[in-house]
Amino acid sequence: MPKTDMQKKIRTSMEYSIVIAIMVLLAIFGIVSSIIGYITVSDTFTKEYSTSTYHMADTAATVIVGDNLHSYLEGENQDEYRRTRKQLNSFCKKLNVSMIYVLEVDTSDYGRFVSIFNPVNNSVDNSSYVEWELGHKRDTTNNEYRQKYRNLYEGTSKYETVFRTKPTDGQHPHVTTMVPILNSDDETVGILCMQRPISELQEQLRPYLVKIGISTIILAVFASFFAASYFRKQIVAPIRKVSDEATRFARENTKGDSLSNISHYEEISSLSEAIEKMESEMLSYISNLTKITAEKERIGTEMKLANEIQYTSLPHVFPPFPDRNEFDIYAVMDPAREVGGDFYDFFLIDDDHLCVTIADVSGKGVPGALFMMISKIIIQNCAMMGKPVGEILELTNDALCANNQVEMFVTVWIGILEISTGRLVAANAGHEYPVFKMPGGSYELYKDKHSFVIGGIEDLNYMEYEMQLKPGTKIFVYTDGVPEATNANNQMFGIDRMLDALNEDKDADPKCLLMNVRRAVDDFVQDAEPFDDLTMLCVEYNGSQTV
Repeated sequence: MPKTDMQKKIRTSMEYSIVIAIMVLLAIFGIVSSIIGYITVSDTFTKEYSTSTYHMADTAATVIVGDNLHSYLEGENQDEYRRTRKQLNSFCKKLNVSMIYVLEVDTSDYGRFVSIFNPVNNSVDNSSYVEWELGHKRDTTNNEYRQKYRNLYEGTSKYETVFRTKPTDGQHPHVTTMVPILNSDDETVGILCMQRPISELQEQLRPYLVKIGISTIILAVFASFFAASYFRKQIVAPIRKVSDEATRFARENTKGDSLSNISHYEEISSLSEAIEKMESEMLSYISNLTKITAEKERIGTEMKLANEIQYTSLPHVFPPFPDRNEFDIYAVMDPAREVGGDFYDFFLIDDDHLCVTIADVSGKGVPGALFMMISKIIIQNCAMMGKPVGEILELTNDALCANNQVEMFVTVWIGILEISTGRLVAANAGHEYPVFKMPGGSYELYKDKHSFVIGGIEDLNYMEYEMQLKPGTKIFVYTDGVPEATNANNQMFGIDRMLDALNEDKDADPKCLLMNVRRAVDDFVQDAEPFDDLTMLCVEYNGSQTV
C-alpha cells in the first residue's frame, strides 16, 4: 500500500475515533443525568409516599380509644374492641394497605410487644400474612424498630417510617409507618403500625424512568452527530493541515506555505503559528548546532577546571601535620554541583595555635565558589595576623559588605585552639551548632550563641565563647547539607539521625567518624538527587603531652 494511502487511513481512523468518543461521552453524560434525575424524583416520591402513609396511619389511629387499650387485653370492653377492629379492617381495605397492627410495647427495654389489633389485607399484593390474635406476644424485630418504638413512646418524634425494599421473610417490598396512640392525658400507650406495599410507588416511577431514558438517548444521538460534524469541520481538518505541514518539514527541512488564517480558534491558530515559528527556529538551530555543542563542551571543561581549583584550594592531604601528635583532624566536602559554596579550612597560626573554620555560602555554582574563595582568603589572612575570632569575623564581614553587589552572605563557625592548654575560643556567625564529645561521653549538640551572618550588614560585633578541652575531646562541625539531606519522600536526615551516626562508633578516629556519617546519609537519601553541598570536619584533641 502506498505511504500516502496509509497516512490517509490512519488519519481517517483517528477522526472516527474522535467522533465515537464524543458520542460515548454524550451517552455517558445522558445516562448519568438520567440516574441523577431518577434518584432525585425517586427521593421526592419516597418522601411524599412516606408522608401520605403517615396521614393514613394517623387517621386510622383516631378510631382507637387509648384509655381502653390495655383493658382489651384484660378481656374488657369487648363490644368496643370488636367495633374498633371492624373499623380498622375497613380502613385496611379502603386505604389499600397490607396490614394495620396495634401494639402495646414493653417500655422497660422496648424489646417485646403484645398485639391488640391486626387486620390483614393480603389481596393488595398477594401477600401471605397471618393475622395475630389479641394478646399475641412477640420480640421486637431488631434494634431499628426498638429505637423507633422508644422515640414514639418518649415523644421525640411525631411518626417513624421503615422502608423494606428487600424483606428477609419472603414478603413483598413495603413501607411501615408508625404513629403513637395517646390516652386522655396525652401519654403514649400504644403504637399503630400501617404496612403499605411499595409496588404503587414503583409503578409511579416506572413511566418517568422510561420517558427520561428515551428522551436522553434521542438527545444524545442528535447532539453527538451535531458535535461530530462540527468538530470534524472546525477542528480535525485544520489540525490535519498543520500535521501535514509538520510531516513535510520533517522530511524536507525547508520552509513551507503559510498556515495563517487556518482557523478562527485561537488555540489552532496559535498551533499553526508555532509550527511556522518552529520551522524557522529549527533551521537556525540546525545551522548553529555544531557551534552550540562546542560551546557546551568548553563550558564543561571550564567547570571541571573550576572544580579542580576549588578542590586544591582546600586542605585535602591527610594527615595535614604528620609531625604533630597533639591533635588529629579530617575533613570532607562533596559539592551538589560541579563546584560548591561550602568550604572548610584549618591551619597553624603559630606552633601553639590551630585555627579551624567551616562555612556555607548562600549561593551555589560558580558565583558561590568565587564568593567562597574570597571569604576563605580573608578569614585566613585575618587569623594569621593574630586577631581574635570575634575580630576575624568583624573584619571579614566589613570586607565582604564593602562591595557585595551580588548580595550573597556566608555562615561561619570558627575556633582557635591553644594546643598547649586545650583552651578553645570560638564564634558562630549564623552557622549550624557544633557537636562536642567529651572524654568518656557521647556526641552532643552544643547550642552556642549565634551572631549574624557574614556579608549581610556592616559594622557588626561578633560574640566569642570559650571552652576548655581535655585530652580525648572531639569537635564535629558541618554545614546544613548534612541534616537537610532529603530522600525521595521529602524527609530530611535531621540532627537526631546525625547524632545517632556519630555515636554509632564513638571512639572512631576523625576519618572513620566522617565516613560513618557519610554512609548513614547515603543510606537515608539513596537515589534522591542532592540539592546542597555536604561538608564535615572533625578535630580530636589529644593533649600537649602526647608522645
